[in-house]
Amino acid sequence: MSHEVVDQDTIEALAAELRELLGPDAVSDESAALDRASIDGSHLSPVIAEQLPLGRAQLVAYPASAEDIATTVAAAVRHGVPITPRGKGTANYGQTLPMAGGLVLDTSKARRILEVGDGWLRAEAGATMIAIEQAANRAGQQVLQYPSTAQSTVGGFVSGGSGGTGSIAHGMIHSGFVTELEVVHAVPDATLVHIEGADTEPYLHKYGTVGVIATVTVRLEPLQEWRAFFASFDDFHDLLKVIRAFPEIEPTPRLVSGDLPTLAEALPADPAIQPGRASLRAILDVASIDAATALIEAAGGRVDEIREGAQPCIKLSMTSYNHPIEWLQKAYPDTYFHVEVWGDAIIDRIDELHDVYEGGMLHIEAQQGRPIGMLAGVYRGADAVYAGLPKIEALGVGWHNPHQWYVDYEPAETIALARDTDPQGLMNPGKLVAPGTFQTGSQM
Repeated sequence: MSHEVVDQDTIEALAAELRELLGPDAVSDESAALDRASIDGSHLSPVIAEQLPLGRAQLVAYPASAEDIATTVAAAVRHGVPITPRGKGTANYGQTLPMAGGLVLDTSKARRILEVGDGWLRAEAGATMIAIEQAANRAGQQVLQYPSTAQSTVGGFVSGGSGGTGSIAHGMIHSGFVTELEVVHAVPDATLVHIEGADTEPYLHKYGTVGVIATVTVRLEPLQEWRAFFASFDDFHDLLKVIRAFPEIEPTPRLVSGDLPTLAEALPADPAIQPGRASLRAILDVASIDAATALIEAAGGRVDEIREGAQPCIKLSMTSYNHPIEWLQKAYPDTYFHVEVWGDAIIDRIDELHDVYEGGMLHIEAQQGRPIGMLAGVYRGADAVYAGLPKIEALGVGWHNPHQWYVDYEPAETIALARDTDPQGLMNPGKLVAPGTFQTGSQM
């Protein structure tokens, strides 16, 4: 795939200005730095991996504060250089790849926790979610939710994520998780723009196409005493019997994940994950352990281990959502792909769902209202992936196509907003296209 790039004289002029504004160590055009800034987790999708490389940075800037993020954006706009914002680079489907070359704006050094209040915390975009959770814990509080990759930056999470650990109780990031933002629009005199309440929502899950998020204020709640809970079953079907009941446990679980033995055995070796058995892993309030144990045993399972402390819970979270697919791919290289699925039919019609793709295996997550999951299958090419989607839908299963990098949450509204916030079309080019341009998913 060919990519438009900015002429080198323009890049060098921008580099010189940014070195004056940010300092010489905050800007790099070295080949190794450009390469690092031009990859993400797209190997998770073999459909996308076959298309790589999808662009290469020509310059990388590392602003060290929210104010420096604004300074960087303003300079790039004055030079007409595309800007691809980036946190830790853990995006799985190409959302942080610099498809038009230009400048990669790495926010990971702008990582201060700015303030912790009663029920809220404000941090710069590069602060990691684990650092934010730890800061909240020291104040006797916790974040409502965090991504399964706990080292993700908060700016990256709210720009690219949708939910995560804690979403059983609190829904998606659009459900009041973010209360305030400071964003930077792509204009020559760019400054920090303060946004509150519902006005923050158009900037969430938009990959930086309507502005770079510089600071984020998230909601906190009182700290709970969590436990990492491991259980197992002889048969995956028995595990599925409890998935819909777990969200009803009080206090609400922070996470509940389930896998067939093959998927579970691909996870990092852990004595609490029993070979040959379907694995259920959960983050539970200590007050709900008895209720959870009763559910497991009534369905024919057994509780294998319960661990105290924040670290075991974070480690358990890293085996949820996309992570089992990543571990499966490491265990069986060049073999598996996945499709995101949801709805009661992923339980009620599990055998038919497994049969959609060769080697079909469902990783399942409990959620409030409906279970969700990742359906893995043996990769036989992009056409075979897409041929299975109508079969999934015919089962009454909702699905989302993860093998694309476009903004697929309110794309029409996002395009309209970008006309004002990014009049030159410099923000993360290639990620914002008209609805209907690509196959995204069902609406079940």
